Amino acid sequence: MVLKLHNTLTKKKEIFKPLSNKEVRMYNCGPTCYSYAHIGNFRAFLMADLLRRWLEWKGFQVKQVMNITDVGHMTVDDSLEGGGEDKIEKSARERGMSPEEVADFYTMAFFEDIGKLNLKKAYFYPRATDHIEEMQRIIAGLLKKGIAYRVKGGVYFDIGKFPGYGRLSGNTLKKLQAGKRVPTRAEKKNPHDFALWIQKEGHLMQWDSPWGRGYPGWHIECSAMSMKYLGPEIDIHTGGEDNIFPHHECEIAQSEGFSGKQFARYWVHTRHFFVEGKKMSKSLGNVLTLRDLVAKGWEPREIRWLLLSAHYRKKMNFTERSLHSARSTIQGMENLLSNLRNIQRGSQSKRLKGWLKKARKGWEGGMDDDLNLPTAMAAVFELMTSVNKELEKGMNKKDAEDVLSFFRDVDQVLGLGLGSSGWLSLAEAPQEVKDLIGQREMHRKGKEWDKADSIRDQLKSDGILLEDTKKGPRWKRVG
Repeated sequence: MVLKLHNTLTKKKEIFKPLSNKEVRMYNCGPTCYSYAHIGNFRAFLMADLLRRWLEWKGFQVKQVMNITDVGHMTVDDSLEGGGEDKIEKSARERGMSPEEVADFYTMAFFEDIGKLNLKKAYFYPRATDHIEEMQRIIAGLLKKGIAYRVKGGVYFDIGKFPGYGRLSGNTLKKLQAGKRVPTRAEKKNPHDFALWIQKEGHLMQWDSPWGRGYPGWHIECSAMSMKYLGPEIDIHTGGEDNIFPHHECEIAQSEGFSGKQFARYWVHTRHFFVEGKKMSKSLGNVLTLRDLVAKGWEPREIRWLLLSAHYRKKMNFTERSLHSARSTIQGMENLLSNLRNIQRGSQSKRLKGWLKKARKGWEGGMDDDLNLPTAMAAVFELMTSVNKELEKGMNKKDAEDVLSFFRDVDQVLGLGLGSSGWLSLAEAPQEVKDLIGQREMHRKGKEWDKADSIRDQLKSDGILLEDTKKGPRWKRVG
């Protein structure tokens, strides 16, 4: 089987063929670290993780780079007119911190979150502020080629000098000129030319440059970091649907304008994300973070599974009911695997070999079809139904191990930690569970066994099972 990916650039599924037979170079648009990343962000990050895991399962080596934006991402992008404000600086002002303190805090929070969600560690996580020199080198090259130009207040990219502008998003120069008018400075050659370098009095993060002291535009950052670590040509670039225009369109223009080579061969985008039928927004008060959901008692792997479970090119509606469904799905898989591990003796199944062959074919076929996880998992669920029925009749250890081996392969891609004990540390517990476990420990130290047992029973009735170990208590959900 061969992997096919839907390429936003060509608007069709294509057989994936990397530039190198062995290595895949993949760049993922990472977080802007001005606040906690929300679950919509993590849907895009998890899609990239799923793609990497599948490529590695197929035998490729994946060199993955995900950037950290810590300067230059404006609340109104591409503005030299003062209409936008740097998101990092805005957050710093609101929190009474320096921009560097804000970026450092939320970068660490991001790494904590991706650890909980079990994303594989990227080859590198470059920070924008560490790559100003690389950005300036590209800007200088674009100016030398006449594709960029200086104005009072910074440097612009001249989209009229790049004929391919718009081929990713469909927003060609002709369509942009015929569409909605945008406010512009007189110095701009075209209202839609975008900023490469910005001079803005009062901006807290500034660097010297040949064009005056200032800071980079958002788009140039990704081009510089991608080129430094992956070269001028990469295989795959991912991100959310909202990045297609203007961010990724501008990345293509400045990267290819500078290098003269095709920047990225496959563009893979995750569709929009909704919460209870509405787009997430601060005004609606429905912006959800991983931390919000964990505090309510949801396990990170339940959230991981839910965010992966819908095909990445389908709009996703996140509901509390869907979280319950995710928990039930994982529990169903864990119950089956637990039963298989505990088999002592039984008869050999005459049909299992055929079931496994069909399941593997369906699993691989679904994943190779543009990472169609719902289709792939349908084959897995069908196998689960058959195996559960077979377990009622009796199954031997060899058959059980064959099924467990298949699930180990599946979980290399899902990243859910299936088949493990499921025990979690106290640090991973919701606050209310932590409090109860803490109270129980106090009662145990005081030899108030009835009170300690009462708390254990209360937690068990809420679906929390405790186990006391030499390192302290641990817990897991059982229903």
